[in-house]
Amino acid sequence: MTVQIDLSGRTALVTGSTQGIGAAITAGLARAGARVAVNGRTAAGVERAAATLRDEVPGADVVEVDADVSTDAGTARTLDLLPSVDILVNSLGIFGPSPALEIPDDEWRRYFEVNVLAGVRLTRAYLPGMMERGWGRVQYVASDSAVAIPAEMIHYGVSKTALLGVSRGFAKAAAGTGVTVNSVLAGPTHTGGVEDFVADLMGDSLPWEQAQREFMRLHRPQSLLQRLIEPEEIANMVTYLASPLASATTGAAVRVDGGYVDAILP
Repeated sequence: MTVQIDLSGRTALVTGSTQGIGAAITAGLARAGARVAVNGRTAAGVERAAATLRDEVPGADVVEVDADVSTDAGTARTLDLLPSVDILVNSLGIFGPSPALEIPDDEWRRYFEVNVLAGVRLTRAYLPGMMERGWGRVQYVASDSAVAIPAEMIHYGVSKTALLGVSRGFAKAAAGTGVTVNSVLAGPTHTGGVEDFVADLMGDSLPWEQAQREFMRLHRPQSLLQRLIEPEEIANMVTYLASPLASATTGAAVRVDGGYVDAILP
């Protein structure tokens, strides 16, 4: 028996997809045959990412959406460039360490605008069309930090916790329509931003491999993988959830966390 994912004829928007997990997701969806919209804040960044995707997946149908979807204006521009999608992957997110008692209100607001409300606005815009057509996929890239709030960045963790409620709520709104809404709990993942984060915590004098091992040992000892997850491993789950094969999975928080969250249930 062969498992084959075919997203031919589907259009997907992946927010925050010029690098890291988002870029890996665009590649996974493109390989499955979807028309993929690459999104980022600047035209130059989106153009570079789109060119990389076309090189990585020859023949890929790529749409360039240069817009800051954490703003009303950026959302409006996105909808002008891409009025309808079949698959929405809310991958945009920011993170960074900050002492819990020193995080000001403005920073809390910024994290919620980028990590939560950007996805809410796009879901509000695209979900009704999916429901009318009787097929669609909405996903939120959450984090193990949604469940195991990290002491060094509670604002990030809480924003990801909010995504679990958001995805469950929108799944209820789409009940019985053929549209699924899920969140994906990504574990500690190897991206450029995480390399910078590890360097901030561990110091930049250590070679990367040693710094990564020490980071996992000291700050993420719960990981059963005992290594950082590669972005492609997150993309594999997102691509599956975007496919017809995942038609019975909705309202779920699906873990791709390397066993980081110490729980029996997903």
